[in-house]
Amino acid sequence: MFDTDALRLIDAVARLGSFTAAAVELQYTQSAVSRRVAALESRAGGPLFERLPRGVRLTPAGATLHRHTREVLERLQRAEEELAAVHLGTGGRLRVGAFATANAALVPAALKDYRAAFPDVDTTLIEGMTGHLVERLDQGAIDVAVVSDYPAGLDAPPSIALQPLLEEEFLVGLPAGHRLTGRAEIDLRDLRDDNWIEGARPGQGLMLAAVCAAAGFTPRVGMRVGEWTAKLGFVAAGLGVTLVPALATQGMRPDLVLRPIAANAPRRTVFAALPRVALPAARELTRVLAEAAGRMAGCTTPSPTSRAVWPPA
Repeated sequence: MFDTDALRLIDAVARLGSFTAAAVELQYTQSAVSRRVAALESRAGGPLFERLPRGVRLTPAGATLHRHTREVLERLQRAEEELAAVHLGTGGRLRVGAFATANAALVPAALKDYRAAFPDVDTTLIEGMTGHLVERLDQGAIDVAVVSDYPAGLDAPPSIALQPLLEEEFLVGLPAGHRLTGRAEIDLRDLRDDNWIEGARPGQGLMLAAVCAAAGFTPRVGMRVGEWTAKLGFVAAGLGVTLVPALATQGMRPDLVLRPIAANAPRRTVFAALPRVALPAARELTRVLAEAAGRMAGCTTPSPTSRAVWPPA
């Protein structure tokens, strides 16, 4: 019924009480303001302003319309401010995805720093497996994700750019009373007769099978547990041993012992993934994630051979 120019004209005349003053503020001629107000009154079905010897004042109908006009203009102003903040990366919403072990220390450390720098950005977190997160990212359901090339590699579509954050080594997790806890390093061949706690489904050729094959044996998988906290609980109970990524060792429970692998320790690369046309806030969080990754114990800077597409072409 009324465009934004009309609403701004109604507001200016109502605030200033004068067609002449409104014309000056809006850089119109006085005759243009008079003609436009007359047209608006015709559209509104009656007078909006009472003409006085000196200026004008709102009629009851004009006061009603002006109240709604102020609400609309204020909402438009807020929208403009929020859009500007989104484009600058200082406001709006940022949906973050991450796999479970990244949420042990890396993502919390980065989000703490990020929120301190950008308190007006509304950050939310979704946890999931890498494949699911990449799919959600490609669908536009999240804005940035922390993913890895474990256990089955990382196959990101062309719409997604990857920035390597860190490489982490896998260690061996042993129960506190294990016979090998006194050693500084573990030769995997000395664990050929132990039960292994694994997260993979039967038939999947994953990291454990590969590293044990390189050591000359097939691991005896006694239990399959997908979640890291539960997996470490089984190890602590003396029910087996497992491979533990460095990111999962933050705040490790005291009834476990972690030891590095003596030779050919498996590693994985952790990436920040985001759309090629990414929000400024997502790019800024990626920078903060890289800084936090540099502080993670047991992790190193990704090698030049790490798969990366950054910055986006």
